[in-house]
Amino acid sequence: MVKRTHQRVLAMIMAGGKGERLMPLTEQRSKPAVPFAGTYRIVDFVLSNFLNSGISAMYVLVQYRSQSLIEHLRGAWRTSGPNRQSFIAVVPPQMKGRGKWYEGTADAVYQNLNIVQDFAPNLVAVFGADHVYRMDLRHMIQFHLDHEADATVAALPVPLQSAKGFGIIQTDADQRIHGFEEKPRNPKPMPDDPNMAFSSMGNYLFNVEVLMKALELDASRPGSHDFGRDIIPNLIRSQKVVAYNFLDNVVPGLHPYEEWGYWRDVGTLDAYWRANMDILGEHPVFDLRNVSWPIMTDASGEPTASIVRSRLDDAVVGQGSLVVDAHVRRSVLGRNVRIGEGADIEECVILDGTVVGPDVKLKRIISDRFNLIPSGTILGHEPMNAPGLCPIVDKSGIIVLPRGRSYGGRAVPPVTNL
Repeated sequence: MVKRTHQRVLAMIMAGGKGERLMPLTEQRSKPAVPFAGTYRIVDFVLSNFLNSGISAMYVLVQYRSQSLIEHLRGAWRTSGPNRQSFIAVVPPQMKGRGKWYEGTADAVYQNLNIVQDFAPNLVAVFGADHVYRMDLRHMIQFHLDHEADATVAALPVPLQSAKGFGIIQTDADQRIHGFEEKPRNPKPMPDDPNMAFSSMGNYLFNVEVLMKALELDASRPGSHDFGRDIIPNLIRSQKVVAYNFLDNVVPGLHPYEEWGYWRDVGTLDAYWRANMDILGEHPVFDLRNVSWPIMTDASGEPTASIVRSRLDDAVVGQGSLVVDAHVRRSVLGRNVRIGEGADIEECVILDGTVVGPDVKLKRIISDRFNLIPSGTILGHEPMNAPGLCPIVDKSGIIVLPRGRSYGGRAVPPVTNL
């Protein structure tokens, strides 16, 4: 049971990343705006976590290729009424201070210290918008208060061989951080497990006065102006900074078959594809059918999906989709997808509005939105037969079809939300 004393919490959601490793899915949209699991956008997970945790004051800081994200937030995350304590507001770069775009995550918050001051919170949560997970923030807040911390970093044990891509934390027995390295070449293992490293999730909780002083000091110095590279390493020298173990987080409605502490950085095409596969089946490692901790998104006005003379095994099919005389295995279909007669779809992620023609065979394919894949196309099988297509083959072997290509000569309807 969470025993949190009342705290006024403001969320600063960092949603400005380019997502270069997710190209071409981020060619026209930011990483948090990338569709996921047939219905959602990646940003929906962090926003749902905050709302489910009873925190409803959120600023979403955007920058690169932000129009799609802004449109989604406007349509899916509207707030109404005169209550100024409950809002989800988009904040583009204000060009304050150095008069430039956000130069790093810390600079993004620094440029908006005025809105932090105006809200007058006790605590500020700085969270990323590009991860897939469930988290009850009330437990992290209670941990922060119980340890009388100045700042708390959400952390997760990861295998040592994959720790190079994370910020790695060293702690004492009381979880106080005494070392922090951002993406080290030689990550240091956890004291009690030489095969694991304690990695930062890029989510932070600050006492407001500590955060403001740290950002002002950081802004006066040259550097990357990043929380992981600058703010946290500097704070651990003078303030009490602790690590909250995400494996201790308890989320209502979790099933015994799910992976405890499920958290994925879907920053690469392979990681994105694998995370989509994780939601499939009767007993998925990450089950989206959790009514006690729902992931929320826009309410679609599309009709229920239609399945005609087809076989679907371990598949998710979005609203408005139509599958006719086809076989779909371990795949995620978005909204308004059309699968033609004789098509065979295996381990694919097919995003909204894509039309798959008759007798198409696809395996381990990611198709971005509003594509037309002509009849007889074979991708992911040998030999491949894809005349006129220009697929991108990731180093993992995943094949990606960029968004909105008029394959086969038919026009793709224009859309405003990418």
